[in-house]
Amino acid sequence: MSGSDDFLTFHEFIAHWAKDRPDRIAIEQEDRTISFGELDDLTKRLVGVLQAHGIGKGDRIAWLGKNRDIFYALFLAGARIGAVTAPIGWRLAPAEIAYILGDTGAKLVVTGDGFEEAARGVVASNGLDAEVMPEHALRDAAGAAEPASFTPSSDNDPVLQLYTSGTTGNPKGAELTNASLLALRGPSRAAGFAWTQYEPDDAMLVAMPCAHIGGLGIVISAISSGIKSIIQEEFDPATFLEGVERGGTHMFIVPAALQMVIQHPKAATTDFSGIKFLMYGAAPMPLELLKEAVKTMPQAGMLQVFGMTETCGSVSMLPPEDHSLEGNVRMRSAGKAMPGVEIKIVDVDGDELPRGEIGEIAVKSPSNMLGYWNLPDATKGALRDGWMYTGDAALMDADGYIYIQDRIKDMIISGGENVYPAEVESAIYGHPAIAEVAVIGVPDEKWGEAVKACVVCKPGENVDEDDVIAYARERVAAFKAPKSIDVIDVMPRNPSGKILRRQLREPYWAGQERQVN
Repeated sequence: MSGSDDFLTFHEFIAHWAKDRPDRIAIEQEDRTISFGELDDLTKRLVGVLQAHGIGKGDRIAWLGKNRDIFYALFLAGARIGAVTAPIGWRLAPAEIAYILGDTGAKLVVTGDGFEEAARGVVASNGLDAEVMPEHALRDAAGAAEPASFTPSSDNDPVLQLYTSGTTGNPKGAELTNASLLALRGPSRAAGFAWTQYEPDDAMLVAMPCAHIGGLGIVISAISSGIKSIIQEEFDPATFLEGVERGGTHMFIVPAALQMVIQHPKAATTDFSGIKFLMYGAAPMPLELLKEAVKTMPQAGMLQVFGMTETCGSVSMLPPEDHSLEGNVRMRSAGKAMPGVEIKIVDVDGDELPRGEIGEIAVKSPSNMLGYWNLPDATKGALRDGWMYTGDAALMDADGYIYIQDRIKDMIISGGENVYPAEVESAIYGHPAIAEVAVIGVPDEKWGEAVKACVVCKPGENVDEDDVIAYARERVAAFKAPKSIDVIDVMPRNPSGKILRRQLREPYWAGQERQVN
């Protein structure tokens, strides 16, 4: 490991581990494996393929598909030369795919199995100047190519362009560099945290989508730490449980997926003893669900992580010692700033607020993005004086723990009181008949906005509106409790699993001049 903590490019890490542990598996998917030595060779061959297609430093490569071993190799090959990979969420509609492809200006679109036709249709119908290459063709081309010579990219060259979730308006492409993706690894290891000290036989279980920082970021952690990534094409609770028993020791999962895992019938017979650390985040985690997870896998170190695409993922963390089976106040927090990161809570003018007051989270970190691709005004609005303004509403306690209230844009103002949906959702989640809940603000003549809860029932259960409202009132202030309940069949979600409150709100705000009262 000596010296590797100082590396700030993917080229350096790949070369290091190819020399240090050439026969150790780097990437495993189904019955295919790629050792670190083979990864070094494969990425050099893929560089040759990219060069043959006129792709070099600063050019964009798009990927449309699920999690595939060849995608991660392609990303790493591009990173070695400073070509920028832009993975596109495979669940997106054709118009959304077309927007992202057009925005990237990608010369090459590589498609996973089953997505070639969709990509060709989007390219043709939108007049895009991009070559579509299915993954089998890329594999064949790499097999026939010679390892290429190249000039390695530098620390601050962009290598990844991830598109924000786009819960409002068009998604924005965050430019992420070698250094921003790798810079927090050294400080965290130097701090001696157990979850950053990987053993050679550890393995990262990867089921979250590769077009999301939560899915790709853990592969980056694994590759840079010299351990295996067990790749799953997409999240499925039964398959995820198989991955645990296949040797997954570290993993990241969003709350909705974690709920599916621990409630799956196979969970009762799954051996969870191999899990060392389970990271969760990307959406609010109800306390009752977290307690259920701790009970299901008691030996696993639970790590809540908070971050965003624009910060290359995690910038704060709640460590295992702050989790307990009976639950505690800190389990409602997103933890404290990670080593190398500064976090403050600011008011609308950007001034830091006293501890305990709610404002916007601002982050100063070497992991902050370079900027939004082709959006200088949006970049200036988000990045100011080295700080990334996140759009998340939170308070910080005297010990530096961050309690996220919600996305600022989701805040409900009812009778002049600020109501943060995540807090109300957490209060309702423990109701025995409710599987999922999302809270929104709807127009109200008296209060301006009224709190409404949209719920999905557990199988075989029914919900009584008055009972749920009373249940919530026992747990949050009366003005925060929902005034009405809607029972729905399924929660609308974006490709990264976040609930689309905007979609739930739309029917109630149709015809209104503005989306707040």
